[in-house]
Amino acid sequence: MSKPHLRSETPNCRAIRDLLSTVGSKWTVVLIELLAERPKRFSELKREVGEITQKSLTTVLRELERGGIVRRTVTPIIPPRVDYELTPLGVSLSQSLAVLINWAIENETSVSAARQRFADTTGQTAGPASTPS
Repeated sequence: MSKPHLRSETPNCRAIRDLLSTVGSKWTVVLIELLAERPKRFSELKREVGEITQKSLTTVLRELERGGIVRRTVTPIIPPRVDYELTPLGVSLSQSLAVLINWAIENETSVSAARQRFADTTGQTAGPASTPS
C-alpha cells in the first residue's frame, strides 16, 4: 500500500495537522488510554491522571467531544452524573495510539540515552523536547 503524498497545502496534510493538534496535547493520549478501559466519571479521570488541573481536564474532554472521539452522557439525578466514554471513532483512535504508546514504553531507555548524549555534546538539557516559543 502506497503512502499518501503529503504537502502542507494538501487536504491529507491539513487533516493530519488538525488531528495532531487534538491528540498532540499534553493530556489527550493519557485520557484516551484511560477511557479505552471503560466509561469514567470526571472525578475518576481527575483522580487517575493526578497532575491535571480541573480546567485542563475540562478543556481536553470538550475538545475530544467536539472531535467525535468522546461522548459525554449526563444522567439527570441529584447530583447529576456525568460519564465520559470513547465513541466508535475514539475506540479506533485508541487502537492506533496503542502502537505509539507501546513504542514509547519500549524505547524510553533508548530515547533517554540519546537525549543525554545530545546534552553531553551540545551543553543543552537532556529532558524532553520543548516546543519553540
